[in-house]
Amino acid sequence: MQTKSGGRTNERVKQSAVLPQSTQSTPRILSAFFSANSAVSAVSGFFTVSAERLFSASSAASALIVVLSVLSGAACRQDMHDQPKYTPLRESTFFVDARSARPIVDGTVARGQLHDDTLLYTGKTNGADATVFPFPIDARLMARGQERYNIYCSPCHARTGLGDGLVVRRGYRRPPSYHDDRLRNAPVGHFFDVMTNGFGAMADYAAQIGVDDRWAIAAYIRALQLSEHATLADVPAAEREKLEK
Repeated sequence: MQTKSGGRTNERVKQSAVLPQSTQSTPRILSAFFSANSAVSAVSGFFTVSAERLFSASSAASALIVVLSVLSGAACRQDMHDQPKYTPLRESTFFVDARSARPIVDGTVARGQLHDDTLLYTGKTNGADATVFPFPIDARLMARGQERYNIYCSPCHARTGLGDGLVVRRGYRRPPSYHDDRLRNAPVGHFFDVMTNGFGAMADYAAQIGVDDRWAIAAYIRALQLSEHATLADVPAAEREKLEK
């Protein structure tokens, strides 16, 4: 004898056996669909939160930049830009003579430009070319004069002082020979003055040759002049014996 409950169970089993296969798989499909939908929602939510965080961080950075710009703009005062100064030769309303550039105080001397030794710096005494040197001449100074002469003077004057240097041989104007009577009798200050200020076609060499070196060259020029017109009596006794052998 079957019970009602047993009969219902059998009916359900029979009904499930009668249902088609596609109908039986419907719950699985729906379950998979809802699972996929949940995953999409989760991913979408993640990107939405990330985007919100990104935009929030960007907004915060922008706000920070604006604040820093305002603060830096407030810090850049114009006191140094609009300082009370005068450009060269601009008129002044403060001084009586209306000159912003003030006259130099009497007696002012630029550093290193005192030049209180007239003979040393001008080669003159009482306005005339000096006949003496401002310091003693020794072998070291003479060697220095020869070195500087060969560098700066020999291209025109030649190493012999005859005035036929390599530049002259290539067409440049020939300078006078140091062995001419006029230059042999010229005071030593004349050569210093010519090197300092130039003469005729020769430009000055004050920028290239220092004061002491100019005097050293003048001393060497005197030695060249003496070498071309020296006599045996001008040779020291110790050296004279070598020449007589």
